[in-house]
Amino acid sequence: MVVLLKLKQLPLFDYPVIGNNYVLMITTPTLLLNEEICRRNIKEMADKARRNKIILRPHFKTHQSIEIGKWFREEGIDRITVSSLKMAGYFVQDNWKDILVAFPVNILEIDTINRLAGNIRLSLLVESVEAVEYLAQHLKSPVSVYVKVDIGFHRTGVSWDDHQTVSEILKSVNNSGKISFSGFLTHAGYSYKSRSISEIQAVHDESTSRMVSLKKHFIAEYPDLKISVGDTPTCSRMEDFGMVDEIRPGNFVFYDVTQNIIGSCSVDQIAVAMACPVVAVHKERNEIVIYGGSVHFAKDSVTDRDGKTIYGRVVRNDDTGWGEVIEGAYLKKLSQEHGIIYVPSDIVSQYKIGDIILVLPVHSCTTANLMKEYITLDGRIISRL
Repeated sequence: MVVLLKLKQLPLFDYPVIGNNYVLMITTPTLLLNEEICRRNIKEMADKARRNKIILRPHFKTHQSIEIGKWFREEGIDRITVSSLKMAGYFVQDNWKDILVAFPVNILEIDTINRLAGNIRLSLLVESVEAVEYLAQHLKSPVSVYVKVDIGFHRTGVSWDDHQTVSEILKSVNNSGKISFSGFLTHAGYSYKSRSISEIQAVHDESTSRMVSLKKHFIAEYPDLKISVGDTPTCSRMEDFGMVDEIRPGNFVFYDVTQNIIGSCSVDQIAVAMACPVVAVHKERNEIVIYGGSVHFAKDSVTDRDGKTIYGRVVRNDDTGWGEVIEGAYLKKLSQEHGIIYVPSDIVSQYKIGDIILVLPVHSCTTANLMKEYITLDGRIISRL
């Protein structure tokens, strides 16, 4: 079952040739990217934003790739979200001019903030008067800010019904000189606990109603303020966004096993898979040992609908990438370099050392971050930050 992926064109590096087809010989854990699926995911989200007449400001923290960023441009995207100033600087290299850093502003990076703000429209996230006052005293160029709102996830932000604190922050913004107020931003991270469309709907209804309530309280004084929301489950499955102005999903570009279990996507929307060599087979335990551990996948796990803790799902190999999920086969344990895959007894004998097993990651964001590059199914290397 060694996988030899047929390539559509000769890559930039040497591979063995079988007949008239160039083949990619995988020897170490390799993160494969199905460009067709990825582009389709991007188009579907862009189409949804257009249907709803809202702004799509995609979060680039999942792919962190200039080349993949260009695929968004082809769909008319002209503003993006990132999770760090370093990431903002990376995408500035490809001439992105409107960038939101969706992480509470770190005042220790004021020099970087000033460098970026002098060249692009930079938006920052604030949730305290202290942060605004520091920016007001040290900024050399204008920036815009969103106020981070906590709608129930309780990670960070001002509570959606704490109008007094919000008013104090906005008063400080008004007095700052170089800071403009863009709107209210939130992330309904608790949507990741959903396990059905109805549960995603419940999170969506609650989160949007709370943000709309906040917007209505301040809209008379700030008629141009925007509501920005951003979790992949609600952005993927919901259609009615009411008074929401902007969506910032990120994981949807690849999706993953967690999103599939939540109900955000189907398996055939998952655009990345890890190719891992088999280094041992233990038929008596129905286990296969792969070269692919926490340094490749991270240690994210999810509980599937059968109550099992899994670290990835095994998919069938084919000539052009991967096929459907193999029922009952899953990545059950990770250590630093090792991965342990459980395989049902009726198929475990089909595997031998030297084979390649393809695994859909539980969390594509952290997996991609660890791997640092993608190999497309036509053999191109796509680099990333």
